[in-house]
Amino acid sequence: MDPLSWTGSIAFLNPILMIALAALGLSVLAWLVIGAVVPDTRAINASADGSVTLASGPKDVAALILRYAFLATAALVLAYLVLGIVLDTKAGIIGAMSRQFLPVWVALVVLFGVSISYKRRLGLYGKLFDSPIGMIGFALVMFWVFTGFFGAFDMIVTHDPLSQVSGLKNKVPGTPLRSPEEGDFHWYLLGGDNLARDVFSRMIKGAWEVVKIAPLATVFAFMVGITLGLPAGYFGGRLDTLLSFLANLILAFPVILLFYLLVTPEIVATGLPQYMATVLFAFPLIFFGVLINSRFRTQPNKNFTWLLVVLLPLFFLYLSLINEKGSKIDIAPRAMDLFDVPGGILVVFVSVVFVNSPTVFRIVRGLTMDIKTRDYVAAAQTRGERPWYIMLWEVLPNARGPLIVDFCLRIGYTTILLGTLGFFGLGLPPESPDWGSTINEGRKLLSIYLHPALPPAMALLSLVLGLNLLADGLREESLKD
Repeated sequence: MDPLSWTGSIAFLNPILMIALAALGLSVLAWLVIGAVVPDTRAINASADGSVTLASGPKDVAALILRYAFLATAALVLAYLVLGIVLDTKAGIIGAMSRQFLPVWVALVVLFGVSISYKRRLGLYGKLFDSPIGMIGFALVMFWVFTGFFGAFDMIVTHDPLSQVSGLKNKVPGTPLRSPEEGDFHWYLLGGDNLARDVFSRMIKGAWEVVKIAPLATVFAFMVGITLGLPAGYFGGRLDTLLSFLANLILAFPVILLFYLLVTPEIVATGLPQYMATVLFAFPLIFFGVLINSRFRTQPNKNFTWLLVVLLPLFFLYLSLINEKGSKIDIAPRAMDLFDVPGGILVVFVSVVFVNSPTVFRIVRGLTMDIKTRDYVAAAQTRGERPWYIMLWEVLPNARGPLIVDFCLRIGYTTILLGTLGFFGLGLPPESPDWGSTINEGRKLLSIYLHPALPPAMALLSLVLGLNLLADGLREESLKD
């Protein structure tokens, strides 16, 4: 069986793409130079009906060229994907990967189609589709979210990410299997690593490791930061002084050193991460309990119903998260322990929440101190509303814009932290296909073989870039409210 080239039968598009990329690069450079050097002195044209328009200047021409160059490049990339899906391995490695990612493409098309159709009804999320930067960032983020989701069900991977195939150690992308069995995919699309494992499949499975940890850990960090930051900013006084001191104390430690301390085996053996999980994971229960009670306090029946419906499932999840058979915390009956969290993942999860919570606290505290002086807060106080009602139903909704932006940025920050931990071999199990571990393993022979380390590095870069662009788009649209 012959090895696969990168583009196979669609190689005729390669020189056209190179020209388009060169044109795009030159147009970007020209747009930046003209914007920085040429003054905006456009003439004003007056028409017969009395209306006036601005004449096109060098900046407008450069922006128009940039737009067409971008559209041409995007059209060529789309052509690669469409032809790759149709031709499969005949279109080389690009074609085979395009076919493997077919569930992701379908999910993205459906998501964008529905979102754009109903964007006027979707609030800030819908406004995101009015921002080109936000749409690009959202597309990159959702690409990896869908990749991780479908990859978890083995709908994209071509091989077992932990299996080793004889003769494929450090082999280049497109290398065929020597004697594939029936039903096996016949190639290592992105080559083999130093243990003869499929780099492509490990990259896909690594996406799931990021998707299942980074967003959820960031949510828990925000639960902690919001629950403590709101009363600190609203009440002030000794409570604010105490909580701010604790937050500053945590932030005073270098992040990497703090991670090292929390994930070292000696600290894990003491049960400290589990004790921390017991405290940190209780904050969603506290937050939603206070949220519901502050809203329906005057309606006892509805209050009890909502508290029961929301808090009971959360309590079961809480017990399942903190409980581990044979560990320092083994308190839940077997029937209430719905699932087991691997020790390494729990330690990493707790570490991420602990490190991110103080920063979220400071942001929420600052926003609360500013918003509590607004007229609508004073109006709520005049109506006799209780402090927690004002904090959760008046202050917090009006702080959503900056918090949503920071949430996106913090997921990117958390992703980098996970990659850093994996790179240093901490936290997750050694065989884990997370991107940091894969990069660390590939760097050992980086001067000889680029392919084991480059795909996970590019995946990490594109996800963080997407999160940053998404945050920029959300920031632009939130400022328009």
